Amino acid sequence: MRYVLALFLPWLSLMLQGKIGAGIVCLILQITIIGWLPAFIWAVVSLNRMYADRRTQTIIREMKKK
Repeated sequence: MRYVLALFLPWLSLMLQGKIGAGIVCLILQITIIGWLPAFIWAVVSLNRMYADRRTQTIIREMKKK
């Protein structure tokens, strides 16, 4: 669902991740039609990074339990 949000509203996707400043810059990019594609790519890369960080934290927690 977040990827669909990143496709249509990249700025909102970034803001929901807690990146308010990046979301504002992304909104300014999205306002220009040419900047929409970089804004979308930025939001998707940021989502992938967020999910990777979550996986890493889960692995670290599991390793500490052992």
